[in-house]
Formats: sequence, C-alpha cells, structure tokens
Amino acid sequence: MQSALYVSLSAQVAMEKRLTTVAHNIANMTTGGFRADEIKFEELLSRAGKNDVSFASSGHNFISRQAGPLNKTDNPLDVAIQGDGWFAYNGPSGPVYTRDGRFNMNENGDLLTVDGHAVLDAGGTPIALDPNAGPPTISRDGTITQGGNQVGIIGLFHLSSNSRLTRYGNSGVISSIPGEAVQDFTSNGIQQGHSEGSNVNPILEMTKMIALQRNFDSAATTIQESESTFMDAIRTLGPSS
Repeated sequence: MQSALYVSLSAQVAMEKRLTTVAHNIANMTTGGFRADEIKFEELLSRAGKNDVSFASSGHNFISRQAGPLNKTDNPLDVAIQGDGWFAYNGPSGPVYTRDGRFNMNENGDLLTVDGHAVLDAGGTPIALDPNAGPPTISRDGTITQGGNQVGIIGLFHLSSNSRLTRYGNSGVISSIPGEAVQDFTSNGIQQGHSEGSNVNPILEMTKMIALQRNFDSAATTIQESESTFMDAIRTLGPSS
C-alpha cells in the first residue's frame, strides 16, 4: 500500500476545501455584518495495514461568531450590536438572523434590511415606523421613538451555542434552534449611528492562503515522488522479458 500517496491525496483534498473557504472570506472582507467561514478537520486512522496510517478528513464548515469592528456612520437607521445578539428578519421559511444593522425605511414606513427584508421585533412581528415623523431615536434596548412617541422595538436575539448555523445570503444565518429574545441589556445592547463590518481578518486570511498554497505544492511533490518510487519498484521487481 502506497501510504504516502493516499495521505498526500487526503491532505490535498482538505487543503483545497480550506483554500475555497479562505477565498470566500477574502471576497467578503468588506461585506457588512459578514461572518467568516471556518473549517474543523478530524484525523482518520486506518488500521488496514501493518502500521496505523493517519489521514486528514475533508473537514466540515462552521460559521464564526466572533464580532466584527464597529463603524461610526451617524445614520439614524444604522444600528450595531454590542455584545452577544442578532437581529432578525423574515426569511422564506422562518426568521433569518444577522449582525448587519444597516436598515432603511420605505415610503410606507416599513423598517427593512439592505436587501429589502422586514426587520422583526422581539415577538417576530415586522416593524413599521412613521415616514412623516422624522428620524427615529433608537435606545440600547432597541426601543424606537419618533416625535417623543414609541413606535416599535427592534428585536435582539440570542442564538444557542449548540445551534447549527447555515448561511443565508451575504450576512444572514438560519439557526437550527430558534433564537431567544434578549431580556438583559446590561452586557448586550444596540448602538445607533453605527454599523458592524465583516469579522474577516484580511491579513490573517492572506497569510493562510499563502501557507496553504505552499503546503498544497509540497503535497503534490510528495505524490510525484511516491509515484516515481512505485514505478521504480515495478521496473525492478517485474518479470524480465
């Protein structure tokens, strides 16, 4: 059994997937509220031969929950989350959660995401403002006031660490476990006039890409050497004509 060949091939499969993930992260390093993709790899141990051989699994993706940087915009409809929490909007089959708080208001007063989805309050109901009452004031707990009157509350939701997140669009996620409305705003809250950027670290991702390309080339060299050794063995041990 050519162990070096198969181990190198498994490494290349894993690195190819990692390269794709890194490239996707770099492409979205300026996308508001974007959460970077990460990959978890596992060791696969083969006991088929005389000696144990370790292979790299192809890995599985998961979405990073690390917060991105806050950018001051002074736009009254831009809101950023401080601490742990997610905004929610209506998706095709339930709520979609996001950290992108660059909201806008249409002519009917509906509060919408940058992609035109209805922003939800803590009870899962779309929020409607008064389009003629001027810019809103949004407090830490998400309460929206216009002209001294409360017109709605932006929902802030906590997603369980056990929930599996699936990407939806550029900066949205669908949670396998429904989010729970945040009740304590001591350590969590909303900051008006700010927006959250992507949590991708471009320098780190570029460093990863360079290292992965080098490792991929090294694995390719190992495969070539293994194939050369195998062919030499066939010529040496094969029947003479």
